[in-house]
Amino acid sequence: MNSLNQLVVQKFGGSSLATPERIKQVATRVIEEKRKGRDIIVVVSAMGDTTDRLFKLARVVSSNPPKRELDMLLTAGERISMSLLSMAISELGYEAISFTGSQSGIVTDTSHTRAKIVDVRAFRVKDELSKGKIVIVAGFQGVSPTKEVTTLGRGGSDTTCVALAAAFNAGKCEIFTDVGGVFTADPRLVPSARKLKAISYDEMLELAFCGASVLQWRSVDIARRFAVDVHVRSSFSKERGTVVTNRDKIETADIRGITQDLNVVRIAVAEASDPLDVTRRILAALETLDVPAKLVIASKLEGKKSTVSIVIQRDQLEEARGRLADEISPQHLTVEEDVATISIVGNGLCTRPRVARTVLESLARSGIKPLAISTSGISMTVLTRRKNVVAAIRNLHSDLGLDATRNQGR
Repeated sequence: MNSLNQLVVQKFGGSSLATPERIKQVATRVIEEKRKGRDIIVVVSAMGDTTDRLFKLARVVSSNPPKRELDMLLTAGERISMSLLSMAISELGYEAISFTGSQSGIVTDTSHTRAKIVDVRAFRVKDELSKGKIVIVAGFQGVSPTKEVTTLGRGGSDTTCVALAAAFNAGKCEIFTDVGGVFTADPRLVPSARKLKAISYDEMLELAFCGASVLQWRSVDIARRFAVDVHVRSSFSKERGTVVTNRDKIETADIRGITQDLNVVRIAVAEASDPLDVTRRILAALETLDVPAKLVIASKLEGKKSTVSIVIQRDQLEEARGRLADEISPQHLTVEEDVATISIVGNGLCTRPRVARTVLESLARSGIKPLAISTSGISMTVLTRRKNVVAAIRNLHSDLGLDATRNQGR
């Protein structure tokens, strides 16, 4: 095997592998890198919307599929992709071998459907690289210490890719997707959004956690902890994308981007006489399920009862509601699904009151009354109605000076 700085770990998403023709294009691109004398590990997602179709199929035969069996089913998608890509590479005259997550040594905890990687024991991968082969790894999946197949949750292939790059101390880590990099906003919603040349780990982690789908937030967390530079770029062009890296390697900026999350719900507990105690009990219950709260709103008005609100991901609602019913009287629990979050992210936002003022003025001009606002040192998140999201983001992007026409050369 070549020296580690000659090792490239690449990940190709579902849209990049959606058809046999695209799989052949990916094979050609991988071989181009191999011809430069580099060792290659390729992490793949399932083809196109395969994972969604498998999940819907599970729901047809079961209203509540057992999580273990769901993992067994969903991991089939990546196995199809890895074997087809290996075949396509072999057809072009290069040796390739495909491995499942468990065969690759991706060891996880025991949490089915959203497991966390706890170790990478990639001995077989290293052996095959030493033989000059291109190694194809099924992303999104691993194996628990009890030898159970597990999955890493939505976007888990990103995490597989970064974890392998960290384990091998790879020279390059590239995430290929259907967009050209990380933008100041979703370019499908904001045509004037700019592509960033670079973004810090902290900023990207916040954007990802707040809804930006370009990278899974756990993959960014691993990249930050192991100092893995991640190059996010398009599968369909050779243009440079966005590098996620240490803050000291990039220029400073007030605001790095705006993102939205439409896949959230708000759980409210009405008439809480002790909102802090209720909040503590809710968070403790969610912790047992490994369900993070995206927003927590709790207050106590003198002499009055208050409402406690928790914002979580929509796909975790039923599990959370069942657990919370054990802690909180069900008649006091209400769920709002017609909500979304909008988050503005940038280092040092807490030191720039102008940003908060501009956000509030922009929302007011749009006729939008926030349901809740949360701020931190690096972000400001607004809870609003789903119907408000597109107009709010477009106006905020302009009012905060992020439009491409105003920021040429930045």
